[in-house]
Amino acid sequence: MRLSPNLPPGAGNESREGPSHKRTSVTGPSKERSLKMDDYRIILADDHYLIREGLRTILEERADFHVVGEASDGLELLLLLDQLKPHLAILDISMPNLQGIETARQIKMKYPGMKILMLTMHREREYLYGAISAGVEGYLLKDDAEKDLLLAIDTIRRGEGFLSPILRAELEEK
Repeated sequence: MRLSPNLPPGAGNESREGPSHKRTSVTGPSKERSLKMDDYRIILADDHYLIREGLRTILEERADFHVVGEASDGLELLLLLDQLKPHLAILDISMPNLQGIETARQIKMKYPGMKILMLTMHREREYLYGAISAGVEGYLLKDDAEKDLLLAIDTIRRGEGFLSPILRAELEEK
């Protein structure tokens, strides 16, 4: 199916996830850059391709952030960790094959020093408490991400915990 006359031959025939939904490295001339010693290495896990690509674009605007890989579920993420050695994993909670909270629990057992930021739509306390008990350093609602994503990462990088402002306000009310 051709959606635009400007698309190259074969475009528009990819899966709904896009032409490359399982990425373990940065590709393409516009995204290619070398990894420096002081780069903060980040890996992304979300079952939505557009979310991962959007996060990558935002994060790599910062010279000190380097997205070293992506996974569409928790099992894929666990397979990539030994190879990519990220400082921070950004995980969604709702993913196929292995949910985010269980993935976080397994990461903390094998890589206790790795930092984890849950980036999710779930504002219910059961998810927040599950993530905290799994050992995550941050919990950010997607509703807050536009203004607080970089703050959350910088806060976690400094060794502090981060809780989404919406949830913090709700917890303080009760």
